[in-house]
Amino acid sequence: MKSTPSRPIDIIGLVLLGILLLGIAAWGVLALAYLGPLPPALRTIFAAVFTLAALVTLVALFLPRWRWPAVASYLVLFALLVACWFQIRPSNDRQWRPEVAALPYATIDGNLVTVHNIRNFDYRTETDFTPAYYDATFDITKLDSVDMFAIYWMGPQIAHGIISFGFADGQHVAVSIEARSSLGEGYSTIKGFFRQYELHYVVADERDVIRLRTNYRHDPVEEVYLFHLVATPADTRRAFMNYINKINSLKEHPEFYNTLTDNCITGIWRNAKGTAGQPSFSWKLLLSGHAPEYLYEQGTLDTRMPYAQLRERGHINARALAADQAQEFSQRIRATVPALAATP
Repeated sequence: MKSTPSRPIDIIGLVLLGILLLGIAAWGVLALAYLGPLPPALRTIFAAVFTLAALVTLVALFLPRWRWPAVASYLVLFALLVACWFQIRPSNDRQWRPEVAALPYATIDGNLVTVHNIRNFDYRTETDFTPAYYDATFDITKLDSVDMFAIYWMGPQIAHGIISFGFADGQHVAVSIEARSSLGEGYSTIKGFFRQYELHYVVADERDVIRLRTNYRHDPVEEVYLFHLVATPADTRRAFMNYINKINSLKEHPEFYNTLTDNCITGIWRNAKGTAGQPSFSWKLLLSGHAPEYLYEQGTLDTRMPYAQLRERGHINARALAADQAQEFSQRIRATVPALAATP
Protein backbone atom coordinates (compact mmCIF):
# COMPACT_ATOMS: atom_id res chain seq x y z
CA MET A 1 0.00 0.00 0.00
CA LYS A 2 1.34 3.41 -0.96
CA SER A 3 1.93 5.55 2.11
CA THR A 4 0.93 9.19 2.21
CA PRO A 5 2.62 11.91 4.22
CA SER A 6 1.05 12.63 7.57
CA ARG A 7 -0.62 16.04 7.37
CA PRO A 8 0.10 16.98 11.02
CA ILE A 9 3.79 16.31 10.37
CA ASP A 10 3.67 18.52 7.27
CA ILE A 11 2.03 21.29 9.29
CA ILE A 12 4.61 21.01 12.08
CA GLY A 13 7.41 21.15 9.50
CA LEU A 14 5.98 24.31 7.94
CA VAL A 15 5.53 25.91 11.36
CA LEU A 16 9.15 25.20 12.26
CA LEU A 17 10.31 26.51 8.90
CA GLY A 18 8.23 29.65 9.44
CA ILE A 19 9.82 30.17 12.87
CA LEU A 20 13.28 29.76 11.33
CA LEU A 21 12.45 32.31 8.61
CA LEU A 22 11.15 34.75 11.22
CA GLY A 23 14.39 34.38 13.20
CA ILE A 24 16.43 35.00 10.06
CA ALA A 25 14.26 38.00 9.25
CA ALA A 26 14.66 39.53 12.72
CA TRP A 27 18.44 39.13 12.66
CA GLY A 28 18.73 40.32 9.06
CA VAL A 29 16.64 43.45 9.56
CA LEU A 30 18.64 44.47 12.63
CA ALA A 31 21.94 43.68 10.94
CA LEU A 32 20.97 45.83 7.96
CA ALA A 33 19.71 48.60 10.22
CA TYR A 34 23.21 48.84 11.75
CA LEU A 35 25.26 47.83 8.71
CA GLY A 36 28.20 50.19 8.45
CA PRO A 37 29.58 52.19 6.80
CA LEU A 38 26.38 52.73 4.79
CA PRO A 39 24.45 55.98 5.38
CA PRO A 40 21.33 55.67 7.57
CA ALA A 41 18.86 56.25 4.72
CA LEU A 42 20.35 53.43 2.64
CA ARG A 43 20.39 51.10 5.64
CA THR A 44 16.69 51.80 6.19
CA ILE A 45 15.89 51.02 2.56
CA PHE A 46 17.83 47.73 2.65
CA ALA A 47 16.14 46.73 5.91
CA ALA A 48 12.72 47.49 4.40
CA VAL A 49 13.50 45.40 1.29
CA PHE A 50 14.66 42.49 3.45
CA THR A 51 11.48 42.75 5.53
CA LEU A 52 9.35 42.66 2.36
CA ALA A 53 11.27 39.62 1.08
CA ALA A 54 10.66 37.86 4.41
CA LEU A 55 6.92 38.59 4.26
CA VAL A 56 6.65 37.34 0.67
CA THR A 57 8.47 34.13 1.63
CA LEU A 58 6.19 33.55 4.62
CA VAL A 59 3.11 33.99 2.43
CA ALA A 60 4.61 31.59 -0.13
CA LEU A 61 4.73 28.85 2.53
CA PHE A 62 0.95 28.54 2.07
CA LEU A 63 1.30 28.27 -1.74
CA PRO A 64 2.76 24.85 -2.63
CA ARG A 65 3.72 25.93 -6.15
CA TRP A 66 5.80 28.88 -4.92
CA ARG A 67 6.92 27.59 -1.54
CA TRP A 68 10.35 26.17 -2.29
CA PRO A 69 11.44 28.66 -4.99
CA ALA A 70 10.59 31.48 -2.56
CA VAL A 71 12.45 29.85 0.35
CA ALA A 72 15.49 29.16 -1.85
CA SER A 73 15.55 32.76 -3.13
CA TYR A 74 15.24 34.11 0.39
CA LEU A 75 18.08 31.94 1.66
CA VAL A 76 20.30 33.16 -1.19
CA LEU A 77 19.48 36.74 -0.18
CA PHE A 78 20.34 35.88 3.42
CA ALA A 79 23.63 34.29 2.32
CA LEU A 80 24.56 37.52 0.54
CA LEU A 81 23.81 39.47 3.70
CA VAL A 82 25.98 37.13 5.78
CA ALA A 83 28.82 37.52 3.26
CA CYS A 84 28.58 41.32 3.58
CA TRP A 85 28.41 40.96 7.36
CA PHE A 86 31.74 39.13 7.49
CA GLN A 87 33.36 41.86 5.41
CA ILE A 88 32.95 44.29 8.33
CA ARG A 89 36.34 44.54 10.00
CA PRO A 90 37.25 45.91 13.44
CA SER A 91 39.63 48.85 13.56
CA ASN A 92 41.74 50.84 15.98
CA ASP A 93 41.71 53.85 13.65
CA ARG A 94 38.61 55.89 14.44
CA GLN A 95 37.82 59.08 16.31
CA TRP A 96 37.17 57.57 19.74
CA ARG A 97 35.39 58.90 22.79
CA PRO A 98 38.05 60.30 25.12
CA GLU A 99 37.34 57.65 27.79
CA VAL A 100 38.52 54.91 25.43
CA ALA A 101 40.85 56.85 23.15
CA ALA A 102 44.17 55.52 24.45
CA LEU A 103 45.00 51.86 24.00
CA PRO A 104 46.88 50.25 26.89
CA TYR A 105 49.78 47.94 26.17
CA ALA A 106 52.56 46.28 28.11
CA THR A 107 56.25 45.54 27.80
CA ILE A 108 57.64 42.49 29.55
CA ASP A 109 61.10 42.06 31.01
CA GLY A 110 61.28 38.78 32.92
CA ASN A 111 59.08 39.15 36.02
CA LEU A 112 58.66 42.89 35.45
CA VAL A 113 55.65 44.01 33.44
CA THR A 114 55.39 47.69 32.52
CA VAL A 115 51.84 48.69 31.65
CA HIS A 116 51.47 51.82 29.55
CA ASN A 117 48.45 54.13 29.39
CA ILE A 118 46.90 53.29 32.75
CA ARG A 119 43.89 55.60 32.91
CA ASN A 120 43.57 57.95 35.87
CA PHE A 121 41.22 60.78 34.88
CA ASP A 122 40.54 63.74 37.14
CA TYR A 123 36.72 63.81 37.32
CA ARG A 124 34.59 66.81 38.17
CA THR A 125 31.42 65.10 36.96
CA GLU A 126 30.77 61.93 34.97
CA THR A 127 31.17 63.83 31.70
CA ASP A 128 33.52 66.62 32.77
CA PHE A 129 37.06 65.38 33.33
CA THR A 130 40.70 65.93 32.54
CA PRO A 131 42.27 62.92 30.77
CA ALA A 132 45.39 61.58 32.41
CA TYR A 133 47.44 58.42 32.03
CA TYR A 134 50.52 56.96 33.62
CA ASP A 135 52.84 53.99 33.18
CA ALA A 136 53.65 51.60 36.00
CA THR A 137 55.93 48.60 36.40
CA PHE A 138 54.64 45.56 38.27
CA ASP A 139 56.67 42.68 39.65
CA ILE A 140 54.49 39.61 39.12
CA THR A 141 56.31 37.76 41.90
CA LYS A 142 54.71 40.30 44.29
CA LEU A 143 51.21 39.79 42.88
CA ASP A 144 49.22 38.59 45.86
CA SER A 145 45.49 39.12 45.23
CA VAL A 146 42.81 39.33 42.60
CA ASP A 147 39.41 40.91 43.22
CA MET A 148 36.20 41.32 41.26
CA PHE A 149 33.96 44.36 41.38
CA ALA A 150 30.32 43.82 40.39
CA ILE A 151 28.45 46.99 39.43
CA TYR A 152 24.63 47.07 39.32
CA TRP A 153 22.61 49.87 37.78
CA MET A 154 19.52 48.25 36.24
CA GLY A 155 18.32 45.66 38.71
CA PRO A 156 19.75 42.37 39.96
CA GLN A 157 19.96 40.54 36.61
CA ILE A 158 22.67 42.58 34.91
CA ALA A 159 26.04 43.68 36.27
CA HIS A 160 29.30 45.03 34.92
CA GLY A 161 32.38 43.16 36.10
CA ILE A 162 35.83 44.62 36.71
CA ILE A 163 38.90 42.63 37.75
CA SER A 164 41.61 44.22 39.91
CA PHE A 165 45.04 42.82 40.71
CA GLY A 166 46.78 43.68 43.98
CA PHE A 167 50.49 43.63 44.76
CA ALA A 168 52.41 43.28 48.03
CA ASP A 169 53.63 46.88 47.79
CA GLY A 170 50.04 48.18 47.85
CA GLN A 171 49.64 48.79 44.11
CA HIS A 172 46.34 47.86 42.46
CA VAL A 173 45.57 47.86 38.76
CA ALA A 174 42.03 47.34 37.48
CA VAL A 175 40.84 46.05 34.11
CA SER A 176 37.37 46.85 32.79
CA ILE A 177 36.32 45.10 29.57
CA GLU A 178 34.12 47.52 27.64
CA ALA A 179 32.72 48.46 24.25
CA ARG A 180 34.94 50.98 22.48
CA SER A 181 32.66 53.55 20.88
CA SER A 182 33.39 56.39 18.52
CA LEU A 183 33.21 60.08 19.32
CA GLY A 184 29.58 61.15 19.70
CA GLU A 185 28.36 57.54 19.81
CA GLY A 186 26.54 56.21 22.85
CA TYR A 187 26.24 52.60 23.98
CA SER A 188 23.32 50.44 22.91
CA THR A 189 22.84 46.86 24.08
CA ILE A 190 21.20 45.98 20.74
CA LYS A 191 23.99 47.53 18.68
CA GLY A 192 26.44 45.50 20.72
CA PHE A 193 25.21 42.35 18.95
CA PHE A 194 25.96 43.74 15.48
CA ARG A 195 29.67 44.55 15.17
CA GLN A 196 29.21 48.19 16.09
CA TYR A 197 31.83 48.44 18.83
CA GLU A 198 35.38 47.28 19.15
CA LEU A 199 36.43 45.31 22.23
CA HIS A 200 38.38 47.49 24.66
CA TYR A 201 40.30 46.68 27.84
CA VAL A 202 40.37 49.79 30.04
CA VAL A 203 43.41 49.42 32.31
CA ALA A 204 42.93 51.93 35.09
CA ASP A 205 43.74 53.13 38.55
CA GLU A 206 40.91 52.17 40.93
CA ARG A 207 40.54 55.87 41.75
CA ASP A 208 39.39 56.25 38.16
CA VAL A 209 37.40 53.23 37.07
CA ILE A 210 35.81 52.45 40.45
CA ARG A 211 35.42 55.99 41.82
CA LEU A 212 33.75 57.04 38.56
CA ARG A 213 30.99 54.56 39.29
CA THR A 214 30.62 55.15 43.02
CA ASN A 215 31.16 58.92 43.22
CA TYR A 216 30.14 60.43 39.89
CA ARG A 217 27.50 58.32 38.17
CA HIS A 218 24.10 59.21 39.59
CA ASP A 219 21.63 58.73 36.71
CA PRO A 220 21.15 55.92 37.39
CA VAL A 221 23.04 55.28 40.63
CA GLU A 222 25.52 52.43 40.37
CA GLU A 223 25.90 50.08 43.32
CA VAL A 224 29.38 48.57 43.54
CA TYR A 225 30.31 45.34 45.35
CA LEU A 226 33.83 44.07 45.94
CA PHE A 227 34.67 40.36 46.20
CA HIS A 228 38.04 38.75 46.87
CA LEU A 229 38.66 35.78 44.56
CA VAL A 230 40.17 32.57 45.89
CA ALA A 231 43.27 31.80 43.81
CA THR A 232 46.74 30.40 44.27
CA PRO A 233 49.69 32.73 43.55
CA ALA A 234 50.43 30.72 40.40
CA ASP A 235 46.86 31.05 39.16
CA THR A 236 46.80 34.77 39.98
CA ARG A 237 49.96 35.34 37.96
CA ARG A 238 48.62 33.22 35.10
CA ALA A 239 45.38 35.23 34.98
CA PHE A 240 47.31 38.52 35.12
CA MET A 241 49.48 37.48 32.18
CA ASN A 242 46.38 36.33 30.26
CA TYR A 243 45.08 39.89 30.56
CA ILE A 244 48.43 41.37 29.57
CA ASN A 245 48.65 39.15 26.49
CA LYS A 246 45.09 40.01 25.48
CA ILE A 247 45.73 43.73 25.91
CA ASN A 248 48.79 43.53 23.66
CA SER A 249 46.89 41.43 21.13
CA LEU A 250 44.05 43.96 20.88
CA LYS A 251 46.53 46.73 20.18
CA GLU A 252 47.78 44.86 17.12
CA HIS A 253 44.64 42.94 16.15
CA PRO A 254 41.37 44.68 17.10
CA GLU A 255 38.29 42.58 17.77
CA PHE A 256 34.57 43.26 18.00
CA TYR A 257 32.72 43.55 21.28
CA ASN A 258 29.59 41.41 21.56
CA THR A 259 26.86 42.06 24.10
CA LEU A 260 26.33 38.35 24.74
CA THR A 261 29.45 36.41 23.88
CA ASP A 262 32.40 38.79 24.34
CA ASN A 263 31.65 41.21 27.14
CA CYS A 264 32.87 42.14 30.62
CA ILE A 265 31.85 38.88 32.35
CA THR A 266 32.58 36.36 29.60
CA GLY A 267 35.93 38.12 29.16
CA ILE A 268 36.74 37.57 32.83
CA TRP A 269 35.87 33.90 32.40
CA ARG A 270 38.06 33.60 29.30
CA ASN A 271 41.02 35.26 30.98
CA ALA A 272 40.85 32.69 33.77
CA LYS A 273 41.80 30.05 31.17
CA GLY A 274 44.46 27.68 32.42
CA THR A 275 43.78 28.40 36.09
CA ALA A 276 42.49 25.83 38.52
CA GLY A 277 39.85 28.31 39.64
CA GLN A 278 38.16 28.75 36.26
CA PRO A 279 34.55 27.62 36.78
CA SER A 280 32.64 25.72 34.14
CA PHE A 281 30.59 27.94 31.85
CA SER A 282 27.05 28.66 33.02
CA TRP A 283 24.01 30.68 32.00
CA LYS A 284 24.68 32.68 35.18
CA LEU A 285 27.72 34.14 33.45
CA LEU A 286 25.54 35.28 30.56
CA LEU A 287 22.96 36.76 32.94
CA SER A 288 25.80 38.71 34.47
CA GLY A 289 24.12 39.89 37.66
CA HIS A 290 24.22 36.29 38.89
CA ALA A 291 27.95 35.86 38.22
CA PRO A 292 29.17 36.66 41.79
CA GLU A 293 26.68 34.25 43.33
CA TYR A 294 27.72 31.58 40.82
CA LEU A 295 31.40 32.11 41.73
CA TYR A 296 30.40 31.73 45.39
CA GLU A 297 28.65 28.43 44.59
CA GLN A 298 31.81 27.26 42.81
CA GLY A 299 34.02 28.11 45.79
CA THR A 300 35.80 30.92 43.95
CA LEU A 301 34.67 33.46 46.57
CA ASP A 302 35.02 33.40 50.35
CA THR A 303 32.53 30.81 51.63
CA ARG A 304 33.16 31.31 55.36
CA MET A 305 29.91 33.29 55.58
CA PRO A 306 26.57 33.25 53.72
CA TYR A 307 26.63 34.90 50.31
CA ALA A 308 24.15 37.61 51.33
CA GLN A 309 26.41 38.65 54.21
CA LEU A 310 29.53 38.55 52.04
CA ARG A 311 27.79 40.72 49.43
CA GLU A 312 26.64 43.26 51.99
CA ARG A 313 30.11 43.58 53.53
CA GLY A 314 31.51 44.08 50.03
CA HIS A 315 29.20 47.02 49.25
CA ILE A 316 31.75 49.83 48.90
CA ASN A 317 29.79 52.92 47.78
CA ALA A 318 29.86 54.69 51.15
CA ARG A 319 33.55 53.96 51.70
CA ALA A 320 34.43 55.11 48.17
CA LEU A 321 32.52 58.36 48.64
CA ALA A 322 34.40 59.00 51.87
CA ALA A 323 37.80 58.10 50.40
CA ASP A 324 37.25 60.11 47.20
CA GLN A 325 40.66 61.26 45.87
CA ALA A 326 42.73 59.86 48.75
CA GLN A 327 45.95 58.16 47.72
CA GLU A 328 44.96 55.17 49.88
CA PHE A 329 41.62 54.82 48.04
CA SER A 330 42.20 51.12 47.31
CA GLN A 331 42.95 50.32 50.93
CA ARG A 332 40.00 52.29 52.31
CA ILE A 333 37.37 50.68 50.09
CA ARG A 334 38.59 47.27 51.34
CA ALA A 335 38.28 48.21 55.02
CA THR A 336 35.41 45.83 55.90
CA VAL A 337 35.83 43.25 53.15
CA PRO A 338 36.92 40.03 54.90
CA ALA A 339 40.46 39.12 54.02
CA LEU A 340 41.24 35.68 52.64
CA ALA A 341 43.79 33.34 54.13
CA ALA A 342 46.87 32.86 51.99
CA THR A 343 46.38 30.18 49.36
CA PRO A 344 49.43 27.98 48.80
